[in-house]
Amino acid sequence: MPLDPYLAARLPLLDGVGYPLDAEQAAKVAEFEQDPGPWSLPEGVTVSDAAIDGPHGPIPLRIYEPAAPAAAALLWVHGGGFQAGDLEMRESHVVAAELAARASTRVVSVGYRLATAEVRFPVPLDDVQAAWRHLRAETPGALPVAIGGASAGAALALAATLRERDAGTRLPDHVLLAYPFAHFPNPPLDDAVIRELLPLPPLLRFPTAGIEGMVRTYVGRLSDLPPHALPGAAPLHGLPPTSVLVNEYDELRGSAELLLRQLAEAGVAATGYLAQGMPHGHLNRTPALPEVDRSLAFFAAQLRSMA
Repeated sequence: MPLDPYLAARLPLLDGVGYPLDAEQAAKVAEFEQDPGPWSLPEGVTVSDAAIDGPHGPIPLRIYEPAAPAAAALLWVHGGGFQAGDLEMRESHVVAAELAARASTRVVSVGYRLATAEVRFPVPLDDVQAAWRHLRAETPGALPVAIGGASAGAALALAATLRERDAGTRLPDHVLLAYPFAHFPNPPLDDAVIRELLPLPPLLRFPTAGIEGMVRTYVGRLSDLPPHALPGAAPLHGLPPTSVLVNEYDELRGSAELLLRQLAEAGVAATGYLAQGMPHGHLNRTPALPEVDRSLAFFAAQLRSMA
């Protein structure tokens, strides 16, 4: 399928735009990121902030309560290449609020520590695992509890699940992974997919140097990576049902597709969904974009299926 027509019409805004952004380029990016309609908090969803003690200090949480009594709980982990992102970004705030409303789920979004020269693996993962254990402990035993995340956050969610499996503790009832960054080196793409990606501006691409930079910042090196850092390298047996959102116009698509094959080979019940016409990170937009709405509906259906 071609690139989403709304996004395609706005691609000229990104001509000549690259990092670091100057003020004019930042304004163009902001205009590109505008959606075709407004978004507001779904009716009945309430939002509150909290913090828990973690192994490296306090961990911020944002809690989304549905209007009706919660039928499930979800820990949600935003992306940002391990080194960016926060609880305010749409991939965190909008996704959590929408899933709370659509699936009658209590969603907790975790503000894990970001990777820097001083903060490396496993610190962000430790934060996510601490948040998971907190949510699991405070959720009534009869309610199913899921974990999920986007991009680097998907890697953290999956790695936390692997840690729980290895520890012999209660696993999530479901794992939701949006366009996961689960492998390094990044798996190769088919020639047909590469041809589709070529017209995209650099800001929507993942060059090799950019991928290596994310890994080096997170782990501190490019070789001999711990299996839980990029969890596609770890044994995947014994995991709960897992749903993987794959973006059509995404350099990291190869990681999502390989992960689906690995999960199936390991005997895990894995379901994939192709977000047609979407570049990486489309959940940083709102349901005003039709494919974002469909992607959220896919995840919400997986959450409802746990009941």
